[in-house]
Amino acid sequence: TATAAGRSRSRLSWSELAVRSNDSRAGTGGDSVKTVILAGGFGTRIAEETAMRPKPMVEIGGHPLLWHLMSHYAQYDFRDFIIACGYRADVIKQYFHDLAVQTSDWKIDLRSGDRVALNRQTPDWRVHVMNTGLDTMTGGRLLRLRPLLDDGTFMVTYGDGLSDINIRELLAFHRQHGRLATVTAVRPPARFGAMHLDGDRVQAFSEKSQASEGWINGGFFVFEPQVLEYIDDDTVPLERAPLERLAADGQLMAFQHDGFWQPMDTLREKRLLEEFWQRGQAPWAQR
Repeated sequence: TATAAGRSRSRLSWSELAVRSNDSRAGTGGDSVKTVILAGGFGTRIAEETAMRPKPMVEIGGHPLLWHLMSHYAQYDFRDFIIACGYRADVIKQYFHDLAVQTSDWKIDLRSGDRVALNRQTPDWRVHVMNTGLDTMTGGRLLRLRPLLDDGTFMVTYGDGLSDINIRELLAFHRQHGRLATVTAVRPPARFGAMHLDGDRVQAFSEKSQASEGWINGGFFVFEPQVLEYIDDDTVPLERAPLERLAADGQLMAFQHDGFWQPMDTLREKRLLEEFWQRGQAPWAQR
């Protein structure tokens, strides 16, 4: 997979994303696989931005992080979303309630009250906005969504991270191996340089590469409905017993992604994503 540095294509605009999404559906008929976005946490590590809104609603380039994430899935023809809300669910509900109004021009007959949308640029997404509880853990949020997820393969990711991962390749990998679960393995962003010491003498000093950090859970999961049987109740984090038991049962596979992946846990990381967007080099918006 190409890294951000190797990209030369420009980011997609609102209207381009909407047109691409419509053209893609016209050509393929769309894909029925649902995508769950976990968006219910308190976002305490970036409290400066989350006092009045959930972390997925923090804006990058004038759009919520959630919009960027959904737009990336839509580029690959996945437009059926379930947002698992918790903290400040009202902000997410209001955003989607107002989205069609904010992204269209309007002709309004004040006498009759009739309204006609003009120059509509609203993406053709289907969105369930579901309140899954204020204190529910990530696994519990999925369990609460079970009535919406029992009909086949579904995808899950965290609402606070972006990547240039190829979603089609991820899904194809999952279907090929035939296990119950796939997690995307990524390299964490390198933060510190490395020193090699001989006693008190510095033998060598080097910037630590991303590849030296090993593999971590990057989200971007693909699950079969049977995965929900590994979750007991609201108190269960997905990342603990469910994934641990799936791994022990030989039912968890890793899709290795060497490309761009960036969480947004701090103001520094928010500014980094903003810089990518403002320079027209946002890897998650290029394809």
